[in-house]
Amino acid sequence: MHGGRTNVETLADEVRRVRAAAGRPVVVGVSGFCGSGKSTLARALVGRVPGAVRMRGDDFLDPALSHARSDDWSGVDRVRLRDTVLEPFRASAGGSFRRYDWSARGLGAAERLPGGEVLVVDLIGLFHPETLPSIDLTVWCDLDLETAVLRGQHRDRVLGRDHERLWNDVWVPNERDFAARFDPRAAAAVLVSTR
Repeated sequence: MHGGRTNVETLADEVRRVRAAAGRPVVVGVSGFCGSGKSTLARALVGRVPGAVRMRGDDFLDPALSHARSDDWSGVDRVRLRDTVLEPFRASAGGSFRRYDWSARGLGAAERLPGGEVLVVDLIGLFHPETLPSIDLTVWCDLDLETAVLRGQHRDRVLGRDHERLWNDVWVPNERDFAARFDPRAAAAVLVSTR
């Protein structure tokens, strides 16, 4: 299925196949541009795969750095995600992790790592050398940047968030730079049209 474009039902079948072949819990990474539908796809996938749980990627963002220019999405705390969530989950090691608490502006209390057979993580900047070895199946929300940005901006307006400057000055340039440097679409085993 490498590079193949698919839908959520076929993706769910592929996840089950990868899990059966691995013989251990697996991590499914869902990435794409801001506004491309990562969270929506992750929730739909968890609803179709028995034993699947979701980890919100936004819980691993640093708000100061995620609002700053970067060519590698440095606001994504990939090392913390890998070391406290991805690797322990794959090893059935249990353990705890800490989400970023946006209201307290710092890491929240330690939480028990969820158990399951499949962990679905949706996050910008996920397909990076720091995390790729810890992901068993890479899924790209295949939507062009311009359309993804329009969707994301619309979502923010509906939610009453004024992020126009961030979109224009930070997030869109970060997306372009990350794509040019790491080619995350090419790193995906599966492309899902989220149009």
